[in-house]
Amino acid sequence: MKSYRIFVEKYPEFRVEAESLLRDLNANLNLSLDGLRLLNVYDLFGFSDELLEKSRYRVFGEVVTDAVTDSCDLGGNSFLAVECLPGQFDQRAASAVDCVRLIDPSADVKIKSSKLLIFPSKLPKETMERIRRYYINAVESREKDLRVLDDLESAPVKPVPVLDGFREMEDAELDAYCKKNGLAMNADDLREVVKYFRNEGRDPFETELRILDTYWSDHCRHTTFTTELENITVEESFVKDEIEGTLALYLKIRRELGREGKSICLMDLATIGARYLRSKGLLDDLEVSEENNACSVFVDVDVDDRTEKWLLQFKNETHNHPTEIEPFGGASTCLGGAIRDPLSGRSYVYQAMRVTGAGNIYQPVSETLPGKLPQRVISLKAAAGYSSYGNQIGLATTHVREVYHPDYVAKRLEVGAVVGAVKAENVRRESPVPGDVVLLLGGRTGRDGVGGATGSSKEHTDKSLEMCGSEVQKGNAPEERKLERLFRRPEVTRLIKKSNDFGAGGVSVAIGELTDGLDIYLDRVPTKYSGLNATELAISESQERMAVVIEASAEEEFKRYCAEENIEVTHVADVTDSRRMRMYNKGKLVVDLSREFIDSAGAKHYAQAAIGAVEERDPFRREVKGGTLREKMLANLADDNVLSQKGLIEMFDSTIGASTVLLPFGGRTQRSETQVSVQKLPTDGYTDTASIMAFGYNPFLASWSPYHGAAYAVVDAAAKVVAAGARYDKMRYSYQEYFERMTKSPRTWGKPLGALLGALKMQVELGLPSIGGKDSMSGTFEQINVPPMLMAFGITTVDAGRVISTDFKKAGHSIYLVRHTPLENHMPDTGALKRNFDFVSSAIESGKIVSGYAVGFGGVAEALAKMSFGNGIGADVEVDEATLFDNSYGSIVVESTEPLDFPAAELLGHTEAEESLTINGEKMPLEELYRANTERFATVYPDKGINHAPVMEAMPALRSFTYPGEAVERPVVFIPVFPGSNCDYDTAKAFRRAGAEVRSEVFCNLTAEAIFDSIRRMKEAIAACHIFVLCGGFSAGDEPDGSGKFHMMDLFAVFPVGSDVESVEKTGYFDASVLAAAQKQKPVDTDRPFLMYRDVNQYKDGEKESTYTRDWFDPFMPYNGYNGSKDDTVKMKPAPSDETAYYLVEDVQPDWDSLEDANIKGVSAKSQKSNGKNASKNANTKKSDSQSDAATRSLMKSIAGKYGFASGSGGWGTTMTVASDGTFSGTYHDSDMGITGDDYPNGSVTISNFKGRFKDAKKNADGSYTMQCDKSALKIDGNIGDTYIKNGSKYTVADPYGIAPCGAFTVYPAGYDSSQLSEAIVGWSHAWYDSMPAKLETPIIVNAEDTNLGSESQQDAFFQSKYLE
Repeated sequence: MKSYRIFVEKYPEFRVEAESLLRDLNANLNLSLDGLRLLNVYDLFGFSDELLEKSRYRVFGEVVTDAVTDSCDLGGNSFLAVECLPGQFDQRAASAVDCVRLIDPSADVKIKSSKLLIFPSKLPKETMERIRRYYINAVESREKDLRVLDDLESAPVKPVPVLDGFREMEDAELDAYCKKNGLAMNADDLREVVKYFRNEGRDPFETELRILDTYWSDHCRHTTFTTELENITVEESFVKDEIEGTLALYLKIRRELGREGKSICLMDLATIGARYLRSKGLLDDLEVSEENNACSVFVDVDVDDRTEKWLLQFKNETHNHPTEIEPFGGASTCLGGAIRDPLSGRSYVYQAMRVTGAGNIYQPVSETLPGKLPQRVISLKAAAGYSSYGNQIGLATTHVREVYHPDYVAKRLEVGAVVGAVKAENVRRESPVPGDVVLLLGGRTGRDGVGGATGSSKEHTDKSLEMCGSEVQKGNAPEERKLERLFRRPEVTRLIKKSNDFGAGGVSVAIGELTDGLDIYLDRVPTKYSGLNATELAISESQERMAVVIEASAEEEFKRYCAEENIEVTHVADVTDSRRMRMYNKGKLVVDLSREFIDSAGAKHYAQAAIGAVEERDPFRREVKGGTLREKMLANLADDNVLSQKGLIEMFDSTIGASTVLLPFGGRTQRSETQVSVQKLPTDGYTDTASIMAFGYNPFLASWSPYHGAAYAVVDAAAKVVAAGARYDKMRYSYQEYFERMTKSPRTWGKPLGALLGALKMQVELGLPSIGGKDSMSGTFEQINVPPMLMAFGITTVDAGRVISTDFKKAGHSIYLVRHTPLENHMPDTGALKRNFDFVSSAIESGKIVSGYAVGFGGVAEALAKMSFGNGIGADVEVDEATLFDNSYGSIVVESTEPLDFPAAELLGHTEAEESLTINGEKMPLEELYRANTERFATVYPDKGINHAPVMEAMPALRSFTYPGEAVERPVVFIPVFPGSNCDYDTAKAFRRAGAEVRSEVFCNLTAEAIFDSIRRMKEAIAACHIFVLCGGFSAGDEPDGSGKFHMMDLFAVFPVGSDVESVEKTGYFDASVLAAAQKQKPVDTDRPFLMYRDVNQYKDGEKESTYTRDWFDPFMPYNGYNGSKDDTVKMKPAPSDETAYYLVEDVQPDWDSLEDANIKGVSAKSQKSNGKNASKNANTKKSDSQSDAATRSLMKSIAGKYGFASGSGGWGTTMTVASDGTFSGTYHDSDMGITGDDYPNGSVTISNFKGRFKDAKKNADGSYTMQCDKSALKIDGNIGDTYIKNGSKYTVADPYGIAPCGAFTVYPAGYDSSQLSEAIVGWSHAWYDSMPAKLETPIIVNAEDTNLGSESQQDAFFQSKYLE
């Protein structure tokens, strides 16, 4: 076996990533690079020559898109190679190994991947250093030395030392010891550790100290929240009496519940509201259990018209510190960790939200604070990380919002909230007893995440980027998907007595928390690589791991289920009666700690708290810039916290799982923002029961007063839920607290104290308990603190049929503001809110209210505009400016089909068909408002825009199929599940609803034996089924470069343009007669890339002797040699034809009759003559055609985009979209409102919806190009002269103006000297340019056959413009 290095680079047409990085470097570093090459580099170990060749284009590259080479000529240019830090999980390399093992299951290979950036010239050292600092995040990666080709690091295991002299330390030495060793605990905590080991009569192992530091960290033990508060004061201000009244309420509740003996602390304050409401009988749906995995309530779920009892579990999670220093990994594991909390509670997680906080993402990189990543980089990479994990695992993320505040430069806010559910009878919760065993299942352990719990508890400094590398975990979503499948099986969950996920603290916490007495065997923990010592094994936070306690007698049964789901499982601990946590490593005792001491959480901490004075002003009043109402409306919609975040939201899959009730944007244009997340529960049968979740938080309000900010966070979440159609009274909450690092200053403690008091008042007065939460108390960077935050997540269930969206539904409806007026002290009027919410809910249920929007940051103005955008339905309203722009949390704007009789419902106006918003007589087009609401944000997060292309209709050719078997009542459907499959449940559910019997098998690839066994089982299942289904997913996270490698590599072959199809399959089972017979069908169009389908069911009855002797999978041959044998004969397969090809680009069907027949090798001349009339022509022109095709392909890719032909005045114009394969489609439209009739009072329209193809491009001497419009491919909808009436207008079908006559076209490419253009072309430019640029910024396409209406003064010219996007 040898070591190799290969280089994979996209062909020029596919260098999307490289071009994106080039734009990024030029824009953010103020460079002017004119090119950049980006390669994936793979170092391969344990490969044979044969295995490398088999893998080259089946694993590492795609034939159509990639060049895979053994060397790379740097050409003396500057370059930068970057690889993961040693020990970091590399999904690309890990997935590549899995794919290689599909080719050779017995292969023992290792792979390292890296990126190589090659610049177009030798760059100055200063420039390269700037690029190096920008591109390499030292937390996760490092520069690679291309001169070195060595195996993966196999470092020797570092011995775990005994800390000699530890118990002899004096108090004066403790603080320095904490700092020197990077401990999260302080000197007071360390004093307790020293005292403990003095009593034990020994010095600790290093592992023991690190475990205690982890266990007692703020992240794991919430030490800030459990600090006892003394001498609580409220500073003098206009709300002092209000806050002191709530403090008195808290103390009164403590007395009622008999909790006077408990410490007054933030934790008690955060949980006492739920305790109190439960004592009043208002929380009887709460699941009470020893396990505290997630918030858990019982709900009734309708399933196939019967009611079932389910557990609804929800959890919010932050990953602020990891995301700050390594955005992609931190955000992805934020979601992964959030999922595992309800999952460990046995729930299937099906719903997600994401709320984040950032500083100025438009700020130039040069203004980034030292020691910080740029805000734009953090925002973009975090969004990519979170969405990547959710999209891979198959979790619908239906509500995403980023909040902007300048103080988030102190530390990123990254919050994920998820919802899971499980049928209650499938959950077993029991306390472990001695003799039970602990199994570890899921991913393997590495160094990633070592120290993550303690790291997230530390204040961020300018050295964090240099020193926190090992603290950041790496996510592996396909691995976690396997755990989800396992825990969805009732026979599995009924074996589990208790479960815990691996998050902060790793083995020491995940297993250590399961019970009081444990013997843990660290050397049994499966590792990703060698070299981990006991400390690393104990505290590594490697992701996608779960620990379960089961009875010893059930161990083999549980392991069998894990094997069926392709999950590695290991017996790593035993439950004992010792009340000690003992850890052994290769027989040596390295940890021996008493449970009592572990649970003591260190020294008792005390602090004084002072709730600061609140400035007396109206916190809801907003001064919006602008002299006129129009200017203020535009400025309001352009506010950072009002802007549409469509481009960000579109990164997240909102429909995966087939349970989504509301999409993130509503209306026919998908422009009205949804304020909630609504998903149906994951039942096997049909249900209309959905969970609905919303959040509330305003950082500016909370900065003014944490007390008020928290109160309105609760109110805002409730208002959003009510506005969407659910009742508020059964809502359950979970809070997310995020504050600055607490100091000895009482005012720092007063901020979370005040926030929790404000939230407590809302819990009591609205009857809305908070039954869980998460705190993060380290939001400080030097002198900057994050804004105070208590974010409220509220959830309840709702009948999906009663849910309404935010978009206006119909012109002529009434618009009301159901107003909430705060009290004089600016606190919510909870009595009025309850009446308002009940009224709105009843009106929605009766069908009166058909859309609603909870008034938020942008006031009523934001609500009106965003409700109008979705369906292009305008409004005419009268409203004073204060109402229009002020924050009005708790108020709801509603659209009603009839008058509303309710004191708080104020009539604003009515909806209108005209696409404009008229406020106080000022008419504003919706498009103008929408541009203001989207354009700035789209500079960072481009959105997809509106699809203006005409609707295309296609009727597939009729084909007859005869099923040869006996008729069956319930056909059998087989669905294989591969690593990365994520649509298996919803696909199976759809087939079951259709009456099928569904069977599935998991493809197992943990061992070579498992791979062979999976192939055998799947072969049998396919043979026994009637319908074979391949469901969607992300095979190995679509790594390396390209999806479907698990289940597509043996079913499809990719044929690039110009392929010699008849000689591709060299095994020889296409003989001359088979190929000749194929010519009687429609031949393959080799001008386009296509996929060749290789389903075994398409093999013919004819057979021939096989010469097949290889022991690897040849995708072109049927084969049953998985058990070591082989077929002596192979069945004949139909030759490539249109019936077995799937074209990669098929916007326009070719004219089959005009296609030339293929030149078939091995077929007699007679057959050629009868079946290949143009064969000789093909042979003679093959070389010139190939050259022409290359020029055409290159040009088409460069001009792809949207074009317009118009004068800029009048009612006519032609739009055309050109695809990268030369096909085009578009619409010509000319309206005349003056030509009317009885049937068409709205005027007359000339229309032409067309599609066609450009071909045969040639470059001209002046740098322009000539191409031909393919007359045979040009099609229009209908016949010229046809008329029809639609929406009160008369439509007449015509030739496409600007396209007809379909002949020669001239292309003037980007960069062309515009002074060379004729006036006949420039005359059209005024519709697209204020002044024609000296060099064309975008191409111009000119119809060389047609002058405008016969005039020589103008030619039909199509311009590419941003206005068409």
